[in-house]
Amino acid sequence: MALTESYMLPLGTSAPDFKLYNSVLDSYQTRDELRGQHGTLVIFMCNHCPYVIHLMDAIVSFSKTLKDSKISTIAISSNTVTTHPQDGPEEMKALALEKKFDFPYLYDETQEVAKAYQAACTPDFYLFDKRLELFYRGRFDASRPNNEIPITGSDIKHAFELMKMGETYTGKQYPSMGCNIKWLPSNVPS
Repeated sequence: MALTESYMLPLGTSAPDFKLYNSVLDSYQTRDELRGQHGTLVIFMCNHCPYVIHLMDAIVSFSKTLKDSKISTIAISSNTVTTHPQDGPEEMKALALEKKFDFPYLYDETQEVAKAYQAACTPDFYLFDKRLELFYRGRFDASRPNNEIPITGSDIKHAFELMKMGETYTGKQYPSMGCNIKWLPSNVPS
């Protein structure tokens, strides 16, 4: 596991489009089908990463808060199953059902979506406004496995509240940290 920080895609960037496989539904879904009326949270994550596992219950809980405000959550796994078969569609389906995800967990087999979002780590959070323009990117909060800081979601919740009120986020946005995305050798970003 290589500890990696998120790239911090520029604010205002439009959410790249996609059409990805949802193994729970056994169908493909697009960004536009899944986007929320008032915003969309895209999370790059995977099954095995200890940083994701550490935040998993908080992510599931926060997605319910967002849903109540007509903001969709979309989770995407871009890890190659060549080296990490535990992050493949069937395992993703099992996790989504076990944890009762109320959001889609999509598989980015070609890793083109991760590249389009310039995702670097798991978890990596992107909060887009209703126009699908990037409002916040970075960490959930300062909690990490074994750092003894409680999970509060303070960073992303602050961004959510500001976006909901139509305010501009002017504070510092800290990068997320976690496992690097497990790239196919031909896809490793430069």
